[in-house]
Amino acid sequence: MSHDPFSFADALGPAKVLHVQLAELGLKAVVVVDNTACGPAIGGVRMAADATAEEAFRLARAMTYKNAAAGLPHGGGKSVIVGDPRMAAPAKERIVRAFAAAIAGLTDYIPGPDMGTDEHCMGLIADEIGRAVGLPREIGGIPLDEIGATGIGLAAAIDVASADIGLPLRGARIAVQGFGAVGKHTAKALAARGAVVVAVSDTRGAVVDPAGLDVDALLAIKDRGGSVIDHRAGRRAEADAVIDVPCDVWVPAARPDVIRKDNVDRLNTKIVAQGANIPVTAEAEHALHARGVLALPDFIANAGGVICASVEYHGGTEAVALATVDEKIRRNMRQVLDDAKRNGVTPRAAAIALAEQRVRAAMRVRRWR
Repeated sequence: MSHDPFSFADALGPAKVLHVQLAELGLKAVVVVDNTACGPAIGGVRMAADATAEEAFRLARAMTYKNAAAGLPHGGGKSVIVGDPRMAAPAKERIVRAFAAAIAGLTDYIPGPDMGTDEHCMGLIADEIGRAVGLPREIGGIPLDEIGATGIGLAAAIDVASADIGLPLRGARIAVQGFGAVGKHTAKALAARGAVVVAVSDTRGAVVDPAGLDVDALLAIKDRGGSVIDHRAGRRAEADAVIDVPCDVWVPAARPDVIRKDNVDRLNTKIVAQGANIPVTAEAEHALHARGVLALPDFIANAGGVICASVEYHGGTEAVALATVDEKIRRNMRQVLDDAKRNGVTPRAAAIALAEQRVRAAMRVRRWR
């Protein structure tokens, strides 16, 4: 869990790093507040047994870029808690509440849900320290995972990108790695546009059918707590096999670094739409670009969740949040693709330039930066 924070430091951040360890509760966590020039940092709380400090640093920077590129009045931060997110509910509540108490003094960091945490967890944090986003409806929040804000936004980004390369979405073949909060809502939104979902995976395996899977049936299975491999139709396979499925749009919506130098050549697709945070290594992304595959930068394409969270934090409604997600992601995806073509750079380089320009402009008006 340890990592030298200075090895990640540059002119943008991180502003603060907090290591938390409470041995009596089994709590180990790292919080990285990367940059607050644009406003208080918003960033998710990720719980995973193999979570690392490096992951927190990289994801916090991604949140700085994401919030700035989306034009939100917020900086970026991230938390990781080392633990099994499927632990018994009473144990998880103790861990989450203890974590919340530990970050009470980080008033420029606003936690949100991420992999391994949900609206209920955010409700516990808000109960302890009075601030969190992605809260349950019952306490005035907009449950961004429940309504699928990130997946809806990702589908909007795919809509823009597919038009950019002349790929009709109707009939386009979609493969989704990680049929969870992001992946399932992306699949649902794309299927509603006439796309054909040919492969999906979760932690237990994958199911593949070139003729198309029944997305509604898959959603019902996941709502019952099952796995995609419980789907009656299609061919079952190991989870990793979803990488090899020929498709038009491949959606990584699981963990960081799932596409790397050693497996990027297995992809057979036209678009990689990054639903997860940092799911493709820099080396792999350059390889995709060299092959003519359009890789949509994660912090542009998957910003729907934090856009929704920002609207909630500032008192907006669910309808306003969803409209804002669609408008902002379409506009930013269009600008990034146009900038990349005009300047002869990758979409990620164009996206980073856009985000850093906004962060540095905000930093120039801050006394401490």
